[in-house]
Amino acid sequence: MSSAKPSLDLKTVLIASGVVLTLAMGVRHGFGFWMQPISQANGWSRETYSLAMAVQNLMWGVFGPFAGMAADRFGTMRVVLFGALAYVAGLLWMALVSQPMLFVIGSGVLIGLALSCTAFGAVSGIIGRAAPLEKRSWAFGVSGAASSFGQFMMMPIEQQMISAVGWQQAFYLLAGLIFVAMIPMSFKLREPAHEHAHGQQQQTTGEALREALGNRSFLFLVAGYFVCGFQVVFIGVHLPAYLKDKGVADPGVAVMALALIGLFNIFGSFTAGQLGGKLPKRYLLSFIYLARSVIISVFLLAPLTPMSVYLFAAAMGFIWLSTVPLTNGIIAGIFGVKHMSMLAGVVFFSHQIGSFLGVWLGGYLFDQRGNYDLVWGIAIALGIVAGLVNLPINERPLSRPALQAA
Repeated sequence: MSSAKPSLDLKTVLIASGVVLTLAMGVRHGFGFWMQPISQANGWSRETYSLAMAVQNLMWGVFGPFAGMAADRFGTMRVVLFGALAYVAGLLWMALVSQPMLFVIGSGVLIGLALSCTAFGAVSGIIGRAAPLEKRSWAFGVSGAASSFGQFMMMPIEQQMISAVGWQQAFYLLAGLIFVAMIPMSFKLREPAHEHAHGQQQQTTGEALREALGNRSFLFLVAGYFVCGFQVVFIGVHLPAYLKDKGVADPGVAVMALALIGLFNIFGSFTAGQLGGKLPKRYLLSFIYLARSVIISVFLLAPLTPMSVYLFAAAMGFIWLSTVPLTNGIIAGIFGVKHMSMLAGVVFFSHQIGSFLGVWLGGYLFDQRGNYDLVWGIAIALGIVAGLVNLPINERPLSRPALQAA
C-alpha cells in the first residue's frame, strides 16, 4: 500500500508561518532605528544599545536549539504562541526600562527568546514536514521571502512610527500589532501527531544531535552561518548610523536602503529556494558568501551617494537571507525532517554568535576608533572564508542501517 498523505496542509502552514515570520523578522530588522533616539534620551554611548542588540541576538541563538526541540516534540503552535507573548513583553520592556544593564539583559533575553520561538528555526520543522520532498526547497524559499517581505513592509512603518509618535510609543504600537496578529496565526500551526518516515522513528533527540555534530558537512554549515550572522546584523543595525556619520544626513536614505534589502530579498530567497531544487546547494551558498564580500568592497570603494547606497542595498538584499532556504534544505536532505527544527536551531546558534560579534564589535570598535572601517574589513574577510568552507559539503542523505534494522 502507498504511504499516507501528509496530514498537514502546506498552504495553511505557509500562510500562517509567513505571517509569523513577516512580523517577527520585520519588527526585529527595524531595531537599528531606535539606536540614536534611545541613546540620546538616556544619555548612553552607542555601545550600550549595541550591546543590548548583541545580547538579543546571542540569546536568540542560545534558546534556538531548545525552541526547536520543543517544536519537534510538542508542536509548533505552542512554541510560536509562547514566543509571541515573549515578544510583546520584550517590546514593552524596551519602552519602559532606562537603566542600562537592565535594558541590555531584559530586552536581550525577552526578544531573543521570542525570536527563537517565532523565526526560522522554530517553523522550519513544520514546513519540512508539510512539504513533499520535491517541493521542500521551494517551501523554504517561500518562508524566506515572507520574512523579507516583513523587512520591506516594516522598515518604513517603524521609522514613521518613531517620527510620528516618538520612540517609546512606537514600541507600544508594535507590541499591540504582535498581540493581535501573530497570536491568532499560531493556532493555525497546530500539528497532529508526527508521522515520521521509516528508519527515523527510533532516533532520539540526543542521538540526532550527536549524529549531526559528528558530521563534517553539518559543521561546515555551522561555520558558514556564523559569517552570515556577522554580516547581516552588523549591516542591519549599523548602516543607518554609518550613513549619517559619512554625511548622508537624510534618514530617508537609510530607511529606503533597509527597505530595499527586504524587497530584493523577497526575490532572492524565493530564487534561492527554486535553484536549490535544481543545483547543488553548497555551490549556491559558496557563491552567496563570496558575492557578499565583492559587493561590500565595491560599496566601500565607490563614492558614497544615495544612489550608491540603494544599489548596495539592492545587491545585498538579493542574497541577504538566501542562505536560509539553502541551509535548511541541506539539513533536511542529509538528516531528514524528524529533528529538523532542533538541528536548524543548532546551526542558527552559530549564526547568532556571529550576529552578537557583528553588532557588538560595530559599536565597540566605533567607540574605540571613531569609524566602522575595521568591522567592514572583517566582514569582507569572513565572506571569503565562508565561501570556501561551504564547497566540500556532502549533501547526500545519511544511511542509518542500525535504525532501519531496529
